[in-house]
Amino acid sequence: MSGPPAEIDDREYVQRALAGDDRAFAVVVRRYQRGLYNLAYRMVRESELARDLTQDVFVRVHGALGKYDPSYSFSSWIYRVATNLCIDYIRKRKIETVSLDAPVSLGDDETVTRDVLDPTQDPERDLETAERQELLAEALDKLPEAHRMVLLLRHQRDLSYEEIARILEAPLGTVKARIHRAREAFRKILERDYNLEDLE
Repeated sequence: MSGPPAEIDDREYVQRALAGDDRAFAVVVRRYQRGLYNLAYRMVRESELARDLTQDVFVRVHGALGKYDPSYSFSSWIYRVATNLCIDYIRKRKIETVSLDAPVSLGDDETVTRDVLDPTQDPERDLETAERQELLAEALDKLPEAHRMVLLLRHQRDLSYEEIARILEAPLGTVKARIHRAREAFRKILERDYNLEDLE
């Protein structure tokens, strides 16, 4: 079964959903669930929790569709909902991030590690890539949530400064300054806590 026509704008599906067409909202979910999950996962670093937060985003969006202003980008609106939800969760729970490579306790001081290798790839190269990504993820986790969020929106989601400003409901100059400060803070963490040669 083929997906929805690319030329149909999000706004059209929103209007259909508001008119009671549940299939239209299902299209919206399919369009955004992967991107929203990835964003949530990079914020909370726990797959099950990221899935729950993504589901919560869609529940909130569905309930607030009538408040969406179609003169603005729907993607900016839905990412703003996701951003606020993730930041609120982190602030309320003050969760601690855990490395995916951390040993899993089996009790009685016994632990196991999770090793997943793809036999179709070069194991040594994959290991180097995974280690580099893990180092960067660990460094990113040390940033305050506001800095972490703008870097994820800018570099993981590849959003423009204007889009990020709409998502965060902040002036463009404020967003640019925040991203600059976040990059500087990230660089200092890398210099302080990691051997930068490992990240080359």
